[in-house]
Amino acid sequence: MSLEWLALVSAFLWACASLLSVTPARHLGTFAFSRWRMACVSLMLGLMSLISGGFHTLSLSQIGMMATSGLIGIFVGDTCLYACMNRVGPRRASLLFATHAAFSALFGIWLFKEHLSLQGWAGAVLVLAGVMVAVAFSGNKPQKLEYSHGALWLSLALGLMAALCQSLGTIIAKPVMSAGADPIAASCVRMLVAFGAHSGLRLAQVPFSRAVSPITWRVLGIICLNGLLAMVLGMTIFLFALRHGNVTLVAIMSSTSPVMLLPILWFFTRQRPSLGAWLGAILVVCGTALVLAR
Repeated sequence: MSLEWLALVSAFLWACASLLSVTPARHLGTFAFSRWRMACVSLMLGLMSLISGGFHTLSLSQIGMMATSGLIGIFVGDTCLYACMNRVGPRRASLLFATHAAFSALFGIWLFKEHLSLQGWAGAVLVLAGVMVAVAFSGNKPQKLEYSHGALWLSLALGLMAALCQSLGTIIAKPVMSAGADPIAASCVRMLVAFGAHSGLRLAQVPFSRAVSPITWRVLGIICLNGLLAMVLGMTIFLFALRHGNVTLVAIMSSTSPVMLLPILWFFTRQRPSLGAWLGAILVVCGTALVLAR
């Protein structure tokens, strides 16, 4: 069986992490939250890579490519995503971010000449359509985790920019992973470079890089758990799937994160997903079955 199914595991971990990020992101602000998370994750991945010797699997040119992937996909992409989430909430931000699958599909066809069977395309379309339906029509009742701040056009721009940067970061990382690079070491390089960029902004005393409120032990603990789920586990598994999998299908499978977020939100908010959410989830399940059974 192909390893695209591992992207589903990444999607689930990212869904859990997105919920955990709401409190610290609003407490610290977008840039300070990203900086603290990257510091925690860099430490975790660095220790794991040193113990496993994974850095030896990367050449200088591959380190450069992963560094570029980190700058675009994490430094710019994650920052835009959490800025969007702070403005419109995790559900709507996830809807915009899910478009990264479409960007990745186009890049995969254009750059890597990837081809899918009719069944593969049918499954991919069903998954992407299901994500859009499930999140867009998941109900309009006010929720604790749903809000809207600032200009709508800016929120849309931030969400789409996050999706595009995620896609570009994936495309840049694909050749390195296909060459057999260690996923943990590759993730570490991406994270260290992104953390360095964020730290540079703080050292330069750029106003928007400052924390909105001082960090607390509780917030730090949530950030560490978020980083462990999203970056140490989720992104490493995603890169492993990318090593052996089709870029288009890996991106499509990982885009199911918003659908997986719906039952988690249901559990925490006690608000049952709407009929549209259930319909979208059914489309995702059917599409996933087509992709994995191809």
